[in-house]
Amino acid sequence: MAAKRSNGAILEDLRTGLAEFELVSSPVTTIATRNSVQSVFLTDHNHRFFARIGPQLEVSPALSKVESFRVHRVTGDGRCMFRALVKGMAMNKSLTLSPREERDNADELRMAIKEVLCENAKERHQYEEAIIAITVEESLKRYCQRIGRPDFWGGESELLVLSKLCRQPIVVYIPEHEHTRAYNGSGFIPIAEYGAEFGKSWKQEKPKKAVRLLYSGSNHYDLLV
Repeated sequence: MAAKRSNGAILEDLRTGLAEFELVSSPVTTIATRNSVQSVFLTDHNHRFFARIGPQLEVSPALSKVESFRVHRVTGDGRCMFRALVKGMAMNKSLTLSPREERDNADELRMAIKEVLCENAKERHQYEEAIIAITVEESLKRYCQRIGRPDFWGGESELLVLSKLCRQPIVVYIPEHEHTRAYNGSGFIPIAEYGAEFGKSWKQEKPKKAVRLLYSGSNHYDLLV
């Protein structure tokens, strides 16, 4: 039987990001850790709702692969995730957006999410994963009040919706240097993928090129190309 780990060792794993978290419905005491890519939960708050550290898991090779891209900086005005996404989709079509077009298109994406989640009960059921992610933190009613504001921060819930709504593959990366094993790295590590099915040929629809977003520890998104 494995020796019980000290509280200090557990807290160190939490601090460095070597722990894998999972939600449970009631408090538990079992704790295990793994050495892997840091888990990142993308929300518009700094809160984390973890009940325990999950059991040891195998890490997908895709999540440990370091890739190289150029960073296109995005204005940090609360719309950064939406800005990065519209900028990436435009660039995939060889289009360039003016600053005003980028802002307006970003706001259109945000309001499209509000429409399908808050104003269209028939469509809402298609986005159950997003609804679950939202209601972990707050009621859907409160979320629908907030998303109408132009400084609303987008995150995982919104990416779950937009990948389907825009039929767009999206990959989120973190900087390599934020990985606990690569402090000085200059590459990028993929941590999440949405809408992967739209990157493949299906019937008469051509596969779409992924938009690659860079998420930094400062709750900001940029675009990778």
